[in-house]
Amino acid sequence: MSAAPGGGRFPLSARIVVAVVLGIVAARVLGPRAAPLGDVGMLVIRALKALATPLILFAVLDAFARTEIPGRQAARLFGLSSLNALVAIALGLGVSHTINAGARWQGHLTELLGPAHAAAAPAATAAHAGAAAPTLNPLTNLGRMIPESVVEPFVKNQVISAVLIAVALGVALRGLKRANDPALVSAIATWESFAHGGLALFSGVLHGVVKLVPFAVFAVVASVVARTGVGVFAALGPFLATVMLGLFLHAVVWYGILVSVAARRSPVAFFVGASDAALTALSCGSSLATLPITLRCLQDKLKVSPASARLAACVGTNLNHDGIILYEAAAAIFVTQALGTHLTLSQQVTVALSSVMAGIGIAGVPEAGLITLPLVLGAAGVPDATVLAVVPLLLPIDWLVGRGRAATNVLSDMAVATVLDRWETVGPRGDA
Repeated sequence: MSAAPGGGRFPLSARIVVAVVLGIVAARVLGPRAAPLGDVGMLVIRALKALATPLILFAVLDAFARTEIPGRQAARLFGLSSLNALVAIALGLGVSHTINAGARWQGHLTELLGPAHAAAAPAATAAHAGAAAPTLNPLTNLGRMIPESVVEPFVKNQVISAVLIAVALGVALRGLKRANDPALVSAIATWESFAHGGLALFSGVLHGVVKLVPFAVFAVVASVVARTGVGVFAALGPFLATVMLGLFLHAVVWYGILVSVAARRSPVAFFVGASDAALTALSCGSSLATLPITLRCLQDKLKVSPASARLAACVGTNLNHDGIILYEAAAAIFVTQALGTHLTLSQQVTVALSSVMAGIGIAGVPEAGLITLPLVLGAAGVPDATVLAVVPLLLPIDWLVGRGRAATNVLSDMAVATVLDRWETVGPRGDA
């Protein structure tokens, strides 16, 4: 799901907007003396990146420990969610390449990121030079995803490898539960408690770190404006348009087609029935907070069975993160375009897989897209110094994009539920 909204009467989105304004004011008042503030702002993003990978491990492991899905329904849910994810990736990459929004920043990114990035760039370049060359060989790529040690993905923040480890542990845990060995009951309960407690622990820490994001935004904005002026934010307009266009095409056009073809229902009737949930997600920026309204709309307005509604919106929520997947694929292309880097097909596949894995693993975590974005950028080969500096530059528009992501994720849950309900009644081919 998307991020939970900021708490209290002053939500995170409003605090970020205020931080942007104050950062601009500070740059005007302090002038060049505000430039070093950028190094302070990068510390928050560094903390988010460090905590995200173990959080994903516990989130996936907890999902395996707490969720049981019948085989046929699981296969249908996985198939639909995978199809939606593929479409989200294709739209995110396709729209980004078509609009080429990153070109506005090309040639100026080093100036925007400042001396800290310039100093770190040679080391980052040397580190990336030693990396294996891109390849389309699936076995070679699979071999690169399997770590040499269990701790390697968490040291290097390799999201795909971390999710593979989490899935392997989750499958093994489920196998032990099915064995019903009395001698293992206590051990299994301990592992389940460990997974659930670990998720709660890291979520709590991240929730605290996310509260510091406005301070990071203030520091980075003050630093950037002091060096380059306010024109940098005008360059975010094409990126915002790119992401919002991709989300619109996915949420309205693709889901409309899916509901019409697979569920044999009127797209207009579907969107009318889903409107309360979609508008709530748009207003609060959270598909998690919207869940009760999502279930009510599915059952009362769209007449979806409670079983299908809960399967898609509650159990399948780890899979239905199309908004996050599309956004992070588009963001990775935007940043690499700004760097003047052309990703190979193999590298774009890696970005796509990282976006999917991050979307699956980050369910229900506050500011999910923000937390996983550094990991996806790292998978695209963006140097760490650049990742740490460029993410805060995207935050001024993230509060708006986050609402689009949340609405897309809610509509994904509802579209999948509607199709599953149709298939449960008459079968995928329409046979009774």
